[in-house]
Amino acid sequence: MKTNMTNQKTLLVLLFILASWIIFTVFKNCTQFWTALMLPVSLHYWNFRKSSCPEAPLCPVISPVKTDLRIKEIMTKLDQLIPPRPFPHMNTTTSAAHSRVTVLNPRDTYCTGEQLDLLLEVRDHMGRRKEYGGDFLRARMSSPALKAGASGEVTDFNNGTYLVRFTLFWEGMSLSLLLIHPSEGVSALWRARNQGYDRVIFTGQFSRCICHVNTNCALVLNSSAKLCQYLDAQDQETFYCVKPQQMPCAALTHMHSKNKEVSYLSKQERSLFQRSNMGVEIMESFKAIHVSKCNIQAVPRKKKCKPGMTSTVPSGHVWKDTWNPVSCSLTPTEMKECLRGKLIYLMGDSAIHQWMEYFKENINTLKSVDLHESGKLQHQLAVDLDRNINIRWQRHGYPLIGSSNYLVKRTEYFSQVIDRIGGGKNTVIVISLGQHFRPFPIDVFIRRALIVHKAVQRLLLRSPDTMVIIKAENTREMYSDPGRFSDFHGYIQYLAMKDIFQAINMGVIDAWDMTIAYGTLEVHPPQSVVRNQINILLNYIC
Repeated sequence: MKTNMTNQKTLLVLLFILASWIIFTVFKNCTQFWTALMLPVSLHYWNFRKSSCPEAPLCPVISPVKTDLRIKEIMTKLDQLIPPRPFPHMNTTTSAAHSRVTVLNPRDTYCTGEQLDLLLEVRDHMGRRKEYGGDFLRARMSSPALKAGASGEVTDFNNGTYLVRFTLFWEGMSLSLLLIHPSEGVSALWRARNQGYDRVIFTGQFSRCICHVNTNCALVLNSSAKLCQYLDAQDQETFYCVKPQQMPCAALTHMHSKNKEVSYLSKQERSLFQRSNMGVEIMESFKAIHVSKCNIQAVPRKKKCKPGMTSTVPSGHVWKDTWNPVSCSLTPTEMKECLRGKLIYLMGDSAIHQWMEYFKENINTLKSVDLHESGKLQHQLAVDLDRNINIRWQRHGYPLIGSSNYLVKRTEYFSQVIDRIGGGKNTVIVISLGQHFRPFPIDVFIRRALIVHKAVQRLLLRSPDTMVIIKAENTREMYSDPGRFSDFHGYIQYLAMKDIFQAINMGVIDAWDMTIAYGTLEVHPPQSVVRNQINILLNYIC
């Protein structure tokens, strides 16, 4: 019995030693264990804290499901706007030469300030009246000698007829109505755009010591190879690269892109985008309209332009190379004094980068700061220390198209940047999205715009006196790769932006309407256009 008791005590001691060793081992590794287990929670908590929302119920955090539903809602609206229009032959598509324009309620003389209404009946190449709409048209009035121009308003009745309305801002103008794309071409572009993500090839450069490896990257990457996923955890925006062997995903340093020789248009559809079939004048032989000043009473003085004002169509007109809004007035502003004490964020592509160059060229006390970056798309900072002016330009996140290498470590989504901004009455943020999204399915653009919208809401909750301004994208070259970059794609994005941002009290610079009025047809318009865009900004600020 004594031996049994001794054996039991020995067993208990051994069990105690084993238990102690297990507890010691667990506690030794518990920090690593719980860190690994709680990492997603920790990151989520950090992101939540960085959003700076005063109270949880007030924070405009929208779930991914709600975002997807909103995307679907906008996509449904656009699909209804652009129904499928298959065509058996070119002869059944819209013909500018056979379409007819008539003046509604014609008069011998019109007065400046009045409206001129035209009825357009579109016909096909056989002269037959079309029974549906959807043509992409551009109405414009101009007087080159006066450096004057304005867009016209086009209303589609969806039955082959359109109302084209011009506001007669001055005397002696000429009228133009261009058939940019027939409805069949519009339908083809819409279907093709939403069919694939591979019109642009991204190449990522991974670096380790002196070794550099290039691999394919994309918003959506169909590959059986192991992939690197670059995820924005808060907004679920993702970019992928094929993972190189013997290199970690974190070794990605540079990116560039090029257009891929791929098209989702059929051979017959591509014929609609030949130069001779695009931008054809409908009013080639239209009789001139006589306009005079008449004895109209003086126009009431308009209020100064400020953010939040109701937009109009057209939003304004150019006269002697100067932009004149319809609903408000712009005053000359001394740039240096207007920007005194201001922190300006210019966020967008190379079109908003033109603003940065304009500021540096026209404020002689503004000095560039070397941010030790390289490449064409490097971030820029310019300061005037005496007046405490700080202007920053930053490119948007993927998709960012460029044949030159750019650093990916400084590539951020706008929502991340906006969430870091403290804001205040001396902070101005200008946001511009558009051109780089045209080659990709429209849901990519809509999702990005919704995410930026949410970030702006968060900013205005914590700092309601921050000034936020949306700059619409410019029109661009008409014949420059229309399958990828047609202004039709830009126009759809323009409509989506207006839908998404309509409920926020912010400033809008309608660069789309302005560049139509100027008739520039350049993605990077002349300095006179940039000057007038910036003048609107200065009037908003001061």
